[in-house]
Amino acid sequence: MKQKVGVVGCGLMGAGIVEVCIRSGHPTVVREVTQDFLDRGVKRIDDSMERAIQRGKLTQGERDAARARLTPTTDLGALGDCDIVIEAITEDRAAKAELWRAIAQVARKGSLRATNTSSIPLSSLAPYTGDPERFMGLHFMNPVPVMKLVELVRGIESTDATVAEGRAFVEGLGKTTILAKDTPGFVINVLLVPYLCEGVRLLEAGVATKEDIDQGMKLGCNMPMGPIELLDFVGLDTTLAIAEVLHGEFGDPKYAPPPLLRRMVESGFMGKKCGRGFYDYRGAK
Repeated sequence: MKQKVGVVGCGLMGAGIVEVCIRSGHPTVVREVTQDFLDRGVKRIDDSMERAIQRGKLTQGERDAARARLTPTTDLGALGDCDIVIEAITEDRAAKAELWRAIAQVARKGSLRATNTSSIPLSSLAPYTGDPERFMGLHFMNPVPVMKLVELVRGIESTDATVAEGRAFVEGLGKTTILAKDTPGFVINVLLVPYLCEGVRLLEAGVATKEDIDQGMKLGCNMPMGPIELLDFVGLDTTLAIAEVLHGEFGDPKYAPPPLLRRMVESGFMGKKCGRGFYDYRGAK
């Protein structure tokens, strides 16, 4: 019998996590704060599965079966009978802590509790979860349905059984795992964020155009995307939030957000998800 999963947040990451769960056979509840956000998130899931059908990665019947496993809701109480609860909201420490306080009031005793944070230390969230020993990090990569890696993060109080259960769940989704201890940024973003920030600094200094920076890394270092294109894909606001966490924790200037990155976010240019970042994705509009 497949575990019942609850995902809180149906944005870019949350929707991807929901999709891999329902496609893997898990009955899944997804909760958003408003019906509008929920409708947008469910549409994101439907559109992604439709693209998978068009690419021959999913059949119509498999899509329909997966969709039948999904329960969208705005009621946090619907998480009460879930075996696993995954929080996937914005990269904001205070917002995550407040949400975990609320989840702790409704979550089933003994349920596995996980955060999809990409940079925030688990020690700053664990006290609010209601059960720190059953809390860990499950950091999925974007786009979740495509990327094979999930970064497991062991909190200070996470038990061996908790980490083993989290690993078994993730590998059951067809993912590969790596294990990191509870330090800011873990493995992936400690390495990735300075690279992305340096790409923006090169652009800001006029060393090269964004196209040439990206082309240089793709053809010179065999990267699938250059740093500027990858920034647009990850989300400029998401990268800014992660950089601020890492810079605040370590105080190392390599993590300091470049002024140009901050100005782009303040101007509303968040990347591909909103149609415009360093590149324009609006087509003829």
